[in-house]
Amino acid sequence: MNEPARAIADDPVASRALARSEFGSLTALAVPMIVTQLSQMGMGVADAIMAGRVSAADLAGVALGGNLFWPLMLFMSGVIMSVTPSVSQLHGARRESQIGGVIRQALWLAAAGGVATLLLLGYCEALLNFVGVDPAAIPVAVGYVGALRWGMLPVLGYFALRYLCEGMSWTTPAMVIALVGLLLKVPLNLLFIHGGFGIPAMGGVGCGVSSALVMWFELVAMLAVVSFSRMRRIGLFARFAWPDVREMLRLLRLGLPIGATMFVEMAVFSCITLLIGRLGVDAVAAHQIASNVGGLTFMIPLAIGTAATVRVGYNVGANDLVRAKIAGKVAIVAALIFAVLAAALVMLARHQIPLLYSSDAGVIAVAIELLVLIAIYQIFDDTQAVVIGVLRGYKDTRTPLLVSLLAYWAFALPVGAALGFGFGVPALGVRGFWIGLILGLVLVAVILAARFVWLSARDERIRSYAQR
Repeated sequence: MNEPARAIADDPVASRALARSEFGSLTALAVPMIVTQLSQMGMGVADAIMAGRVSAADLAGVALGGNLFWPLMLFMSGVIMSVTPSVSQLHGARRESQIGGVIRQALWLAAAGGVATLLLLGYCEALLNFVGVDPAAIPVAVGYVGALRWGMLPVLGYFALRYLCEGMSWTTPAMVIALVGLLLKVPLNLLFIHGGFGIPAMGGVGCGVSSALVMWFELVAMLAVVSFSRMRRIGLFARFAWPDVREMLRLLRLGLPIGATMFVEMAVFSCITLLIGRLGVDAVAAHQIASNVGGLTFMIPLAIGTAATVRVGYNVGANDLVRAKIAGKVAIVAALIFAVLAAALVMLARHQIPLLYSSDAGVIAVAIELLVLIAIYQIFDDTQAVVIGVLRGYKDTRTPLLVSLLAYWAFALPVGAALGFGFGVPALGVRGFWIGLILGLVLVAVILAARFVWLSARDERIRSYAQR
């Protein structure tokens, strides 16, 4: 650490001033991101509510189908997310002329990943039958995924362009596009779920059709933003570039751990949902309500974590490591404050929330119990999400992967299965799975917070990561 930086670190007044400045910068980035994430999550909530009004089987089918689609989509979007720290560090280092080349290669990655996952999702019915989920939900799940997978290619292209804008600290376009997408989603759901204008009623399958159409809209809108706004100075479409193996491998080395971390976390949820499918459609429906509520509140710390990636990355690129550390601390404290407030709100509204999703008394009763667990879950889930975003700004992407893999798959899943199905203990059903998840999140949050404290004090390690 150089002398001016050491002086700032040792001066409480200067440190507080930097923290206030970073909080302002973080807020300016995070607020549009929060709206973006809530709008994206709102589409999933709309699917759950509107499919649930058709039948419990439709709600369960949408839940099971989504738990096959979203892990793959999140994995590929995580790989493409290597764009955010790459662009933010280049932006901080004033090397914007190199950004266009990075995005061209990211778009090639998005195209390859989109085609591969589209083909892979064609085998979802065999997997559902193999797991042995309730047969009543399988036709809806297969039809939902069959429609939704055609949105994979455009949504990955959208993410590459969105991460370009966010890496350049411009988060408004994604917010506007997501809001318009949500406004389109609800009437499209009504049309394809219930039919009309010559279109047959599709039930829960219609949710997949409407989502795919919205994903195509998002790509077209983001292409327009990048082509006709201040992003033109990046020169993304100034020339054509064939795949560059060296640059694509660099993005993959950085992005694969990000995507794998997101996949590991989402896949354990999907695996748990599939296992809960053995308990019947009512258990799956209650689980889906709890997941929707947890996912909705999670969008805010997720946005804070993404904003933290940008701020930490920008400061690392500018070689201001003291400010990078302060940016990380500010983001983590903000997430903790939000988590406590969200937990209190869920507890207060736990009896009213399930009524939005279902009129089935059995589903509602189980969902109320799960929402108590969701309130506890918030504290640790929100913390780990932001710490991962902070570490991503340093380009430390492998440690979160290893910690998540061990905590979720080697600990949370087996513990949850033992408690849920009663292996050696009284069976707790769906509640047992959520208890296992909470215990896994405690491990992730504590270990990764310790990693941030360790890494942020080692300047040379940070600089070596920046060369990735």
